[in-house]
Amino acid sequence: MKILGNKKAVMPIAIAAVLAFGQQPAGAQGLFDMLFGGGIRHNPQGEFPPPPRPRKMQPGTGGGGGVRISSPSYNTYRADRLVRIDFKSLLPAPQLATAQDAAFVPSVTGSAFRDALAGLSDYELFAEPDIAKALVAYYSANPDFIWVTGDAPNSRAQDAVRVLGEAASYGLTPADYSVDVPAATTAATPKERTKELVRFEMALSARVLRYAHDAQSGRVDPNRMTGYYDFPAKPLDLEGVLKTLAHTQEVRTYLESRHPQNPEYQALRVELESLEASEENEIVVDPKLLLKPGESSPELPKLLTLIARNLDDEMGGDYGEVLARLGKSEVYDPELVPVIKAVQKRAGMKGDGVVGPRTVASLAGTSKADKIQKVVAALEELRWLPSDLGSPRVFINQPAFTASYIDNGEEKLKTRAVIGKTTNQTAFFYNQIKQVDFHPYWGVPQSIIVNEMLPRLRSDPGYLDRAGYEVTDSRGKQIPSSAVDWGAYGANIPFSVRQQPSEANALGELKILFPNKHAIYMHDTPQKSFFERDMRALSHGCIRLQDPRGMAAAVLGTSVDYVAEKLKHGHSTENVARVIPVYVAYFTAWPDMSGKVEYFDDVYDRDSKLMQALDATEAVRTPSS
Repeated sequence: MKILGNKKAVMPIAIAAVLAFGQQPAGAQGLFDMLFGGGIRHNPQGEFPPPPRPRKMQPGTGGGGGVRISSPSYNTYRADRLVRIDFKSLLPAPQLATAQDAAFVPSVTGSAFRDALAGLSDYELFAEPDIAKALVAYYSANPDFIWVTGDAPNSRAQDAVRVLGEAASYGLTPADYSVDVPAATTAATPKERTKELVRFEMALSARVLRYAHDAQSGRVDPNRMTGYYDFPAKPLDLEGVLKTLAHTQEVRTYLESRHPQNPEYQALRVELESLEASEENEIVVDPKLLLKPGESSPELPKLLTLIARNLDDEMGGDYGEVLARLGKSEVYDPELVPVIKAVQKRAGMKGDGVVGPRTVASLAGTSKADKIQKVVAALEELRWLPSDLGSPRVFINQPAFTASYIDNGEEKLKTRAVIGKTTNQTAFFYNQIKQVDFHPYWGVPQSIIVNEMLPRLRSDPGYLDRAGYEVTDSRGKQIPSSAVDWGAYGANIPFSVRQQPSEANALGELKILFPNKHAIYMHDTPQKSFFERDMRALSHGCIRLQDPRGMAAAVLGTSVDYVAEKLKHGHSTENVARVIPVYVAYFTAWPDMSGKVEYFDDVYDRDSKLMQALDATEAVRTPSS
C-alpha cells in the first residue's frame, strides 16, 4: 500500500446495569451473561482439568462431546465498489435548437450552470454509492458552482486542492483524493472550457466528500473486519458538507476540522512527520526473532553489537570480555545467557535469557517502516473513536497491557492489566462506565461452560455444587448441578452458572462494569503473579487490573479507603454518578501524556489485518480498477 509522502504537516490543534443477585428472571439468559459473563479462570494450574474421554451419546439426546463455542473470526475485507455517478437527472431537458441558441456562448456562472451541465452527458466519474447519491441530490437542489468562478477555479477550489494534497500528513493516501485541475490558460473553445470546468466541479466535490468521510470515520468499516471490533456509525451529512463549503471561504479550516480534534491525534501526526524525515535504523534485527540457549541465528551478532555499543562501566566490567570473544557468534552460547539476562532486567523485563520480540525491541527498537505502519494504523483507528475522547475517561490500551484513568489532561492512575489470550481476544470498542460491584458474583459465560466445564460435568455432574457455583434454569430457579443430565447438551445449554463471592472467586474482590455485548469488564483477580509478566495476554477476554481498588476509587470519585471500607461489608453495588467513557482500545503506537509516542507488540496481529483492509480499499479506489 502506498502510504505516505513528505508533505509538511499542518497542525490545527441498553441497559443501565443495575444488578439484583437473587433469582434470575425468566428468559434472562442474555441479560445474565451480559451483566455477569466474560469471567476468567483463577487457578494457575487450571480450574478445570483436562476433559475425560467423551462418553458415547445416545441418539436424539442433543449432546456431542466435540461441540464448542467459537470466538469471532477475522474476515477478508471487501470494500464497497464504486459506482458511476448518474448525472441524467441534472441534465437540462432537450429543446429544439434555434438560430439564437446557436449563437449563444455559455457562461459558467450564475443561472448558466444548468447549461454547463450538458458537459456531463458522457462524463464517467466514479464514487462511493452514498457520495454519488449525495452529489446528485445537492446539485439538484443547489444548481450552482462551488469551485468555479468565471472561467477558472476559484480560491475556494485552490484551498481544497491543497488540503487534499496534504492527505499524507494524516496517514491518508493523496491519490485517493486527486483531481485534475484545469489549466489557467487554454486554447479550448468556450464550450470545451465549460465542459472542462463543470467536470472539475463534480470531481472535486466527489473527492472532497470522500476526504471528509475518511477524516471523520476512517477509510475502512472496522466492524466488517471482525466481530472483535464494535463501533457505532459516525453519520456524516454529505449534502450538508457541500452546503457548508459553498458558503464559506474557510475551506481549509472546515476540512481539517473533520479530523479527530484531540492531542493524541496531533501527537501521532507529529510522529509521522518526524519518521518520514528520519533515517532508517542502522542495525535492523528481525522483530520476531525467538532464540533460546544453544540455538543459532544470523540475527544474534547484530544484537550483540548493539549490546556492546551501549555497555556501561558495570556491565562492561562483567561482560565485556565475553562480548569481545563471542560478539560475532551466531550460536547462542551458554556464556552469553547472563549477558542477555542482565540486558533484559535493565529494560524492566523478566530476565529469563530467552531472546524474543520484546528483548529485540528493547535493544534494536522498531524499524522505521514498522513504526510508520503502526502510526498509520493508529491514526486510522483513532478516527473510529469520538473526536473528543472525554474527561474524565478510562483508557485501556491492550498492546501496552495498561489501564489508565485520565482527568483534565493528567493521568491520575495507571495500572498494569491482563487482557485476553490470542484464542480469547479482548474486543476493541468503547462504552460508558456504569457501576462497581464489591465482592461480585461471577456469571460464567456460555463459552466457558461449553468449552471447559461441560467435558467434566458429563462425568462429574455434581462438580459445580462442590466448587461453590450456582446453577439456575431458564425460569431462574436454582437447581443442583448434580440434578442436570449434562451429557444431553451440546453448544446450547439452557442453564446459567455463577460463582458465589469468595476468596477463590475468579473476579477477586471487585469488578467495574460498562455493559456491552462482549461481556467484558475490568476486575480484580486472585492471580497476582500474572502482573509480573511482560506479555500479559492471559485471560478469557476481560481486563484484570493490578490496582482494582485504585481504579474503583477513581471512577467513583472517592478514596481507596472508602473502597476498602465497602469491601468490609460483603457484596454490594454502587452506581457511577458521572459520565465516564471507557475505551477498550488497541493501539500499537500511542503517545504518553507528554506526547512521546511509544510502540508496542501487535499481540493479536491486528495491524496486518488493518493494512489488508486499507489495501483493499485503495485497490477499489484506484482508477484502473
